[in-house]
Amino acid sequence: MSDDLHYLSATEAIAHFRTRELSPVELLQAVVDRTQKFEPHINAFTEEMFEEALIGAREAESRYLGHGPDPRPLEGIPVAAKEKHAIAGKSLTEGSLAARGNIARENAPVIDRVLAAGGLIHARTTTPEFCVAAFTHSPLWGVTRNPWNLDYSPGGSSGGAGAALAAGTTTLATASDIGGSTRGPAGFTGTVGLKASYGRIPGVAPLSMDSYRGDGPMARTVDDAILLANVLIGPDPRDHSSLRPAITLPHEYPTVEGMRIALCLRLGDFPIEPDIEANTRALAQSLVDAGAIVEEIELPWTRDSMAAAVKVHFGTIMGASVAEVARVHGDLLADYTLDNVAITSKGAAEMSFLDGLRKETQMQRELAEAMAPFDALICPTSGTIAFPAGESLLDGLTVAGQHVNTTAEALLTLPFNVANRCPVLAVPSGHAHNGVPTGVQIVGHTYDEPTVFRIGKALEKIRPWAYTDQHQPRLDVVAPASS
Repeated sequence: MSDDLHYLSATEAIAHFRTRELSPVELLQAVVDRTQKFEPHINAFTEEMFEEALIGAREAESRYLGHGPDPRPLEGIPVAAKEKHAIAGKSLTEGSLAARGNIARENAPVIDRVLAAGGLIHARTTTPEFCVAAFTHSPLWGVTRNPWNLDYSPGGSSGGAGAALAAGTTTLATASDIGGSTRGPAGFTGTVGLKASYGRIPGVAPLSMDSYRGDGPMARTVDDAILLANVLIGPDPRDHSSLRPAITLPHEYPTVEGMRIALCLRLGDFPIEPDIEANTRALAQSLVDAGAIVEEIELPWTRDSMAAAVKVHFGTIMGASVAEVARVHGDLLADYTLDNVAITSKGAAEMSFLDGLRKETQMQRELAEAMAPFDALICPTSGTIAFPAGESLLDGLTVAGQHVNTTAEALLTLPFNVANRCPVLAVPSGHAHNGVPTGVQIVGHTYDEPTVFRIGKALEKIRPWAYTDQHQPRLDVVAPASS
């Protein structure tokens, strides 16, 4: 067994627990030791719950020793929970000074699922304020950094989750995605993240009714993402949009031989950096080498058309909820939060929600028609190689020599929130020249999670990226160049 227990996968850890080669207490202690050494430099956690987790680890150890009930699916596995995933009696601030002192009254559905499955919630992870940004820094928690290069952000809004997984300070993590908030951080941290089909995993009302959003798993391996996804999937009476019956994702799949897979590099007119194009093409070639048929396609989407549709959508739902806070506590909010309110409010004023739906359904049809001859589609997760840590980028940024107005246009994730019945699995594709990982999205047909995991499992076998000695952030260098 590796000395790097903090990078042991959940799937492997459970196997070792069952053979009594490893104790849940030993794994938790390794993760705690790692956290105490590196968390001050990464800043991925808002709260550490080590004592509570240790009690759970001892109970888990007893179960594996045959005392008491049988072990549950996540028995003894450290799980870091996104702070927006409410835990009854704990803070629920979403990184905002305006919400300081707010205490959750009940658990979010995903928290109930993790705890019922025996997961040890040992820490809670950072987000940007109200999860409105593609990077992770906030007035309440400060700047979260990417373990692969501390000058950069791990993305957002599940940036703390991605950073903790990459740093080895958790084994699994909960995440959420309304514009790329799971997939962006997965891409930037070399981890795996699932944006499930809308309704597959229950959320918290009233934003659970927003068809763009969804909670989900993040992990370092595809098997671990399947493990956590199977715990989270299933209906919950608190979320009437949650799908029934629950499905169970298998861990074993056929090879990709004979599959037809579409490759789309720019999703219309999204710019992408050369490092990302090269890594995506190399990944596509590996699928060809494994016997898949990969065909490059184009989509007729434009960033301007998408921006118009999503601004009215956000301005009517999520943006409107943040605007309510801004009207009372605007002086306490981050610059990027106020900018988001201004942009989405303007979008909602310029276009009716019905016209926005017309644009959304046009995009959905164009995607469905393009994917019809194929089993799935792959594309980059991001066009940019990273966002600088701590910067709000209100004036936009340059991607592949082109100016883009917002960080949303520097990612390629948001179209699949518009088409949110399509499951999307984000997996690593390589590294950019700055050391930050790059990633791809595996996009399935509506409600077809098994196919995206089939391709993800194949890629992980063909192109191993697990956190081995040869593939870990070099955290012996702990000071960012900008400090």
